[in-house]
Amino acid sequence: MFSSKNILHILTMLEAIEKINIYSSEFEDEEVFYFANKQLNFNATVNLLIAIGEENKKIDDGLKSTDKINWKNISAMRDKIAHNYRGIDESMVWEIVTTYLPVLKELLIEMLPKIDNSKLYIEEALTTLYYEDLHYLKNLVV
Repeated sequence: MFSSKNILHILTMLEAIEKINIYSSEFEDEEVFYFANKQLNFNATVNLLIAIGEENKKIDDGLKSTDKINWKNISAMRDKIAHNYRGIDESMVWEIVTTYLPVLKELLIEMLPKIDNSKLYIEEALTTLYYEDLHYLKNLVV
């Protein structure tokens, strides 16, 4: 079992993924997504990708045992976005949102039972408004 300190980072990443899904789901391609609402949806997504990359750095490496995703690229993406605002490629962001985030979500959910007292922490987190989009995790605490 892994330390419970990981739970907050994983739940924060999952919540960011859910918010990105909300902000991007109505768009059929990256150009429409990029320009929608004066780039509000795009900019919110970019900010959440930065959060995902930062939280990824804090998760125990032992939990990242799968090679279904390149964990180092997640943190590298964060650094690239955070330090190169004008150079953010909307196609890259769209590919991350549509291709990689669903895989990351699945892997993060698989990590949760490997964490000490995860059911207790998930149950508590689901009572807050911040994590309200993680309602599907109720199945893990029942």
